Amino acid sequence: MCSGLRSAVPLAVVVEEILLNLPAHQVVRVCRLVCHEWKELVDSAAHWRERCRREGIQPQDVSRPPDNWCQFYFLTKKRRNLLKNPRAEGWTIVQNGGHRWVAEENRKPFPDETVTKCFVTSYGLCMKQQLIDLKKEGYSDAFMDQLQPHIKISDWYAPRFDCGCQYEISVELLDRRKNPICTFQPQKVFFQQWNDEPWCQMIHVFKDYGPGVRFIHFTHGGVDTQFWAGWYGIRVTNSSVEICPAKEDLSLQLLSTAMHFF
Repeated sequence: MCSGLRSAVPLAVVVEEILLNLPAHQVVRVCRLVCHEWKELVDSAAHWRERCRREGIQPQDVSRPPDNWCQFYFLTKKRRNLLKNPRAEGWTIVQNGGHRWVAEENRKPFPDETVTKCFVTSYGLCMKQQLIDLKKEGYSDAFMDQLQPHIKISDWYAPRFDCGCQYEISVELLDRRKNPICTFQPQKVFFQQWNDEPWCQMIHVFKDYGPGVRFIHFTHGGVDTQFWAGWYGIRVTNSSVEICPAKEDLSLQLLSTAMHFF
């Protein structure tokens, strides 16, 4: 069967259709090992371009199609949060004022019921950070430079009802020497005493930031504004940083920065 693929175009078309209807991981791990002809089909840009088309996956900028359609397909399908332990563990503490950072159970139900913990700040400024190495996360230099995929930032924060507090965030896209290429640093958010303890979401999408991005530096935190002993400052949880290679309808509706109250 395989030996006739080069001369039997209809048969090649049939095989290609079969491959396109199999799970992508099976095609890569099993089918491409069957014979040379199948390997050529699986390794072709046409196969992955057609698979993307059928699944409605297209680049954010159609004028910049990916050089490697297979890589583009899998990185799109495996899109994930690049922050480690976003819900209450595993961060580098930058500032640890007052009675220091602590992790607590949420005082008020979170929109996602699986999120039950948050970080809590004190009466001295508390800031924490993570540095994301994009190459270690599977995003090659060529992929980032050529496609410049959208980078979506999301962070959730909430005050206590009985104490005023402040929230701040800064996210930097860094080059290989860790110099900033692009920065998102909105104005600090203040809550007055006696509020409804709303969970709020900060969203930003980096676009058209140019070549050279190799790291993402995420920093956030805050403080209570009444200098109360204990942990009455801003609460943060469920932070995320996602690389978004493919166009999605939702992203087109987002403002550069948005806040949603629950």
